[in-house]
Amino acid sequence: MPGMIDIKRRIKGIGGMRKITRAMQMVSAAKMRKAQNATISSRAYSNMAWDLISNLAKDVDYSNPLMHYYADAKKVGVIVLTSNMGLVGSLNSNLMPKLKEIYGGEIISEVITYGKHAKDIAVKLNKHVVADFPKMDKIITSEDIYPLANFVTQAYSSGQYKKIVILYNHFVSTLVQKPTIRQLLPFKEKITMAQPDSDLNNTTYEEDEKEKVDNDSPYIFEPDPKEVLNHLMPRIVESQIYQAILESDASEQSARMVMMKNATEAAGDLIGDLTLTYNQLRQGKITTELSEITAGRIALE
Repeated sequence: MPGMIDIKRRIKGIGGMRKITRAMQMVSAAKMRKAQNATISSRAYSNMAWDLISNLAKDVDYSNPLMHYYADAKKVGVIVLTSNMGLVGSLNSNLMPKLKEIYGGEIISEVITYGKHAKDIAVKLNKHVVADFPKMDKIITSEDIYPLANFVTQAYSSGQYKKIVILYNHFVSTLVQKPTIRQLLPFKEKITMAQPDSDLNNTTYEEDEKEKVDNDSPYIFEPDPKEVLNHLMPRIVESQIYQAILESDASEQSARMVMMKNATEAAGDLIGDLTLTYNQLRQGKITTELSEITAGRIALE
């Protein structure tokens, strides 16, 4: 059993660590509130934008590279979003099983990483990383993700990929972050859209070349559909990637805050246990000294 001096030293050391984790908890809580507010405030816009382009894809008879389904393509592009730093528990590692699910056999998965841990995950699973984009540890703007969105749209428009999906942690609450797979491209209605946690190996595709224009479309284009859609569709891809990054950031800050809170509480519990042990040893030492004094006095009488 360690002596009183060792225990006192350990209490002091753990107390210092507790101060650090508490400070990190407070910083993470502030970042978490900002990230959550940014995520929730833009979620409605992102969902409405996606509904808009989904309706346009089926109602408008217009050929656009982002609407086209490249049946001969043998690859799927996977955008993986993770954190740069650790101290987030299993947040990043929870994406690994989902990445394993994405295709096999004749379909080749190519990974586009965003965040330092994303590349590590891809390497561990022997996935081919075709592009790595640096993640900024701040609340990003839509302009910050333009290089990533431009790379994705250009790669898909060139016919390299059968589809593009994005893998990230969807923010549900401070305590719950859900690994999610979502399809970004193509936009065509006849392409089955991947929902969160869907089995992408079972996704089916259809291409109906005889699909007709819906003359009752509620959309009026000014100046014309071609010009509007050419500008709109890349922006929709940007908005979906932007929202996924916000969801991932909110999940990261929430997970880190919870981890630091748990670490602070664990340090407090450990200090309590060590203090109890220290007091027991101290009491035992005092009792022993009193017994020795009493015995010596009795011996002198």
